[in-house]
Amino acid sequence: MKYLSASEKAIGAEVSIIVPCYNEKNNVLPLFRALETALVGWRWEAIYVDDNSPDGTIEEIRKLARQDIRARGILRVNKRGLSSAVIDGVLSSSADYIAVIDGDMQHDETRLPDMLEAVIHRNFDFAVGSRHVSGGSNQGLANYWRRFLSDRGIALSQKILPVPLKDPMSGFFVLKRKLFLNLMPTLTGTGFKILLDLILSCPSTIRVIEIPFQFRKRFSGQSKLGLKIMMQFIVMLLQKKLKRYPR
Repeated sequence: MKYLSASEKAIGAEVSIIVPCYNEKNNVLPLFRALETALVGWRWEAIYVDDNSPDGTIEEIRKLARQDIRARGILRVNKRGLSSAVIDGVLSSSADYIAVIDGDMQHDETRLPDMLEAVIHRNFDFAVGSRHVSGGSNQGLANYWRRFLSDRGIALSQKILPVPLKDPMSGFFVLKRKLFLNLMPTLTGTGFKILLDLILSCPSTIRVIEIPFQFRKRFSGQSKLGLKIMMQFIVMLLQKKLKRYPR
């Protein structure tokens, strides 16, 4: 177990990894260890935002946090949704850079250094982990139904995006905390597609880069994607379209 020195504690994190989770007890520690390996040389913290999971996810997070100060947990009661969970996580962060990654181990954390590099040193506004550019893959999607929903969501959202983006349904991305906070007043905060909400709140002058990654099978637990979430997604698209293109 790694313990940080007093000087390392004083410096604080340069990047906050926001991990929205629900029923991800068995993924908490494996994800943290994977981040630890991927982010050697970076000052980082993992902020797990748990929507009062019945499987004891928050207790696993608290156990980890007692052992390593880079882990923190936020418990939300009577509140549900990935987008609002990410917002709450960002509001608790003081790091200059924000990364969002799912708690189910399907996103490839080894791509985070390249994504951070693109935002910090190459002046991109967003670095998006993409399954739909050369080198990327969505083979981890569980079944035809999930692929169908994902593909239809991409096709719908691309019609109103201010910038070209091949994987607007991605939940794996990096940006500056300052940009996130500037966009917050225009976010709907509903549903599961916070990246799309953010991009649709931006002007067409933003710079976005897509970093390929292999979408993996779930390490543990079950997918949350379903018809209800797709309906929330469609409602969010309509809200954003009406704001962007008022009659």
